[in-house]
Amino acid sequence: MAASGSGGSRADNGYSSQQQQPPRRRKGPGALATAYLVIYNVVMTAGWLVIAVGLVRAYLAKGSYHSLYYSIEKPLKFFQTGALLEILHCALGIVPSSVVLTAFQVMSRVFLTWAVTHSVKEVQTEDSVLLFVVAWTITEIIRYSFYTFSLLNHLPYLIKWARYTLFIILYPMGVSGELLTIYAALPFVRQSGLYSISLPNKYNFSFDYYTFLILVMISYIPIFPQLYFHMLHQRRKVLSHTEEHKKSE
Repeated sequence: MAASGSGGSRADNGYSSQQQQPPRRRKGPGALATAYLVIYNVVMTAGWLVIAVGLVRAYLAKGSYHSLYYSIEKPLKFFQTGALLEILHCALGIVPSSVVLTAFQVMSRVFLTWAVTHSVKEVQTEDSVLLFVVAWTITEIIRYSFYTFSLLNHLPYLIKWARYTLFIILYPMGVSGELLTIYAALPFVRQSGLYSISLPNKYNFSFDYYTFLILVMISYIPIFPQLYFHMLHQRRKVLSHTEEHKKSE
């Protein structure tokens, strides 16, 4: 549960498969499923735009970037949790992506939103929270816009370029914010015993949430480079194909 794709690791969600691999045309979702997916992605785009506007308004009102989390806490929780539907989309087959991979990436963000930032109130004022929130917000506005226009078969090059370029900065930025936030939560988790289960108990089971968070942080080490270099590979493939297509015209 790590490296949650702050800069767009969910690159191959199936919506744009026909554009990325022209020789191997994959049957897309039916008309009803397509209409639903368009509505879902429009709503999610709008939701993350609300978060972006909320951040800007709060910053202009306060004149400071500190503690901006409180200004967007509710919509952030709502729309990040709404991403759980993406797992269902994969399970139902209306989006041709791996259920396991999608679940892993979505749940890691939901975990950070609820099990860390929401549960450990003391970290909500940390600048690291703003770091990953800004990265997530920009990423998701671009990602859901990308999916929407792909479903409509009218994808502007600017959105495609942003989808496969801005992650170069946003992904490390988001991962840094996530790691720093988990790290900031550690002393409070240890002191309070949050979510930990001690022996003895009738189930003869123990769980140390503090240790679990440390393991989550360690898991970023192998996962982050793999996802990052995968996106770099996708960028070269997708954008080079677009350039070749333009030249052929």
